Amino acid sequence: MEFLKKASHSAEQHANEARKVVEAVLKDIRARGEDAVRDLAKKFDHWDQDFILSPEKKARLIAMVPQSVQDDIRFAHDQITAFARAQRESIRDFEIVTPAGVRAGQKVIPMDTVGCYIPGGRFAHTCSALMSIATAKVAGVKHIIAATPPRGDSIDPSVCFAMDLAGADIILEMGGIQSIATLAYGLFTGHPANMIAGPGNAFVAEAKALLTSEGLCGIDLFAGPSEIAVIADATADPMTVAIDMLSQGEHGPNSPVWLFTDSRELGEKVLELLPKLIADMPDPKTPEAGWRDFGEVILCRDREEIAEVSDKYAPEHLEVQAQDLEWWLQRLRSYGSLFMGEFSNVPHGDKCSGPNHILPTKKAAHFTGGLNVHKYLKIMTYQEPTSVDACLKISEYASRLSRVEGMEGHARACDWRLQKFAPEKTWNFPVYKHPQY
Repeated sequence: MEFLKKASHSAEQHANEARKVVEAVLKDIRARGEDAVRDLAKKFDHWDQDFILSPEKKARLIAMVPQSVQDDIRFAHDQITAFARAQRESIRDFEIVTPAGVRAGQKVIPMDTVGCYIPGGRFAHTCSALMSIATAKVAGVKHIIAATPPRGDSIDPSVCFAMDLAGADIILEMGGIQSIATLAYGLFTGHPANMIAGPGNAFVAEAKALLTSEGLCGIDLFAGPSEIAVIADATADPMTVAIDMLSQGEHGPNSPVWLFTDSRELGEKVLELLPKLIADMPDPKTPEAGWRDFGEVILCRDREEIAEVSDKYAPEHLEVQAQDLEWWLQRLRSYGSLFMGEFSNVPHGDKCSGPNHILPTKKAAHFTGGLNVHKYLKIMTYQEPTSVDACLKISEYASRLSRVEGMEGHARACDWRLQKFAPEKTWNFPVYKHPQY
């Protein structure tokens, strides 16, 4: 492969910059609890009001959202919940009897409490609220606690409407590291989260990672700066490719933007177009920095090499603008979400097409997909031998296998059942004779 443009920076260079800050803040919260959270909110958000959104204030905020905006949010909610319901129905309880006669089964149990973080910053992440909260609701989670940073004297009204529509039981007007710790420890609500979901900045991502490493809760995935890769061949429209790359570049100055192609002509045309499109943006500085420092255009020999490169990068968002879409669908193996053909783009998925937009970054797609209903579910199993014969059969094999592994205690638990339920039988292997009590 050949780099027509190569990134001068990598996300890994910045990955640990926030860790020391997060560790210090979490240490303070562990020591002082809710008082520390209040101090942090006052320092970073200039917030000295109640954190739990009252029904009265929620109603006032929702009333501020124009009806047309409410209708658009409801449309997005309908698509997201329809997809989530289909995911939920794809996994279910089942029960079988194994060949040896053991009744065995699976139960799908929703988590009791989840925390959903909706980021703030330059944008109102209205659709992020739907993605995390509505999906948890469809999964059947009992308590959904949502948190988002305030803007001035309240959270964003459209985000509030989306949180309420999606089914949040408690809404916290709180952001940053302190909100992630609040969700994990159950501060102010009395409901510690079994899992925390939702994207955020580097500090939020580090807080999620550190808290889950302590065993306090699970997280959906580790989400870094937003990424997009476009696979395009000679049949692709360079303008469509370039403007789709720009669409994700506005997320932040460290958002990687990649093009994988086997057409030199297309690659060079995109290189010509992107700076012009960036310059035409209302705020060109952010996408300009991302494209300059993290943008890449890679020229490959053929589509097989494109697929290999793409799987190596494991991009969060992956668009395919090339012939034979079915080949790409079957061949590609590592991506957060796949957008097929010129009719599709990442903003569709980010806002309202249905599949979740909370996706793995920094090559995490090598081992996980994005947020989905299954992340909120615990897959529990159970078993029961259906007869004495089944118990004896399983005990016989488990006894021998335990000693293969050097686990005498395990073997004796099986030997006891052989002795208790078949006292007259002689086994063709050494069985420990347990003393009678």
